[in-house]
Amino acid sequence: MGAPTGGGAMTTIAEVRTRRLSVPLHTPFVTALRRTTTIETVLVEVVDGDGVSGWGEAPQVWQVTGDSLAGSQACLDGPLRDALLGRPADPRESAPLVQRAVVANRSAKMAADVALHDLAARRAGVPLAEHLAALAGVAGAAVELRVPTDVTLAAGEAADLARAAEARVADGFGALKLKVGTDAATDVARVRAVRDAVGPGVALRLDANQGWDAFEAVRVVTALEDAGAAVELVEQPVPAHDVLGLAHVTAHVETPVMADESLFTLEDLVEIVRLDAADLVNVKLAKCGGLTPALELLRVAGLHGFGTMVGSMMESHVGLGAAASLVAAVGTTALPDLDAAWWATASPYVGGPTYDRDRLVLPATPGLGIGGLDEGATP
Repeated sequence: MGAPTGGGAMTTIAEVRTRRLSVPLHTPFVTALRRTTTIETVLVEVVDGDGVSGWGEAPQVWQVTGDSLAGSQACLDGPLRDALLGRPADPRESAPLVQRAVVANRSAKMAADVALHDLAARRAGVPLAEHLAALAGVAGAAVELRVPTDVTLAAGEAADLARAAEARVADGFGALKLKVGTDAATDVARVRAVRDAVGPGVALRLDANQGWDAFEAVRVVTALEDAGAAVELVEQPVPAHDVLGLAHVTAHVETPVMADESLFTLEDLVEIVRLDAADLVNVKLAKCGGLTPALELLRVAGLHGFGTMVGSMMESHVGLGAAASLVAAVGTTALPDLDAAWWATASPYVGGPTYDRDRLVLPATPGLGIGGLDEGATP
């Protein structure tokens, strides 16, 4: 590829359409913050004057982003639509308008930003991953459309977690993300049960979802280190606002610590870097506001020597396809966490990404490869 794909300066945005979706899960998803049995999201379609569409979505995860379906849809139907109509169908020109149009509302910004990039890639006739690679200045490198992922084990009792771990390994996953933080007194036993069930050959990472305080986190992680549990990393052990506590944990354990809910914006990253508060950062589109800010966060984190991961927030296949395309384009130092749509009973879309064991498979078609909603599969 040559210059970054933009979608044509002469083409402008003609329509912005939204629709709410509720996609059932095959298994309840349980963390220290919430329990859900559905993916709740707002789908957006951005259409240019030639009738070419780009797709994005705004997932609802109140406990992390604070964004609701009603709020995201109102934002997309109001100020974001106003900012985009008549503007160039080129994310290099229009994506900054999305970020400036409103304060916060990052799930809605994610939806609009992803749709702009999807539209540009479709107009250029290339997969979204190739479009993003060109924007990031890594054009010409091979883009792998089969992106590996871990899979999450929802929070639960030790015996249930052990059985779930064995099932996920049988499904073909080589890395398990164990939700902890619901009860520090029994977290060690749960982790050890999973390790005993799957053996040493499976990567095991922990996500406390802000469930411990700094001192509990050090006690639990140190106990797991002493027990030889071979944990790859521990994610967001303390409340999001407690960056000093995050730094305390990082300084007092050997296991790498990753910031998740503590990182939304570039300003958050600057504070994490200043305090040396983590070893890695987890960049999620719904937290930062889309692919445009995510590219910058990954770039800056890498420049400062921090490990990187791209994660998911219970998006459907549109959001997961965008996140996987980002990984395919620029890479991360840690295996990504892109299993959210795997929990869905079925994809509500025509086309788009699919799962093959521990790989999220991106279609080799323009953009995200989404042809629209599968009305027969959509409630």
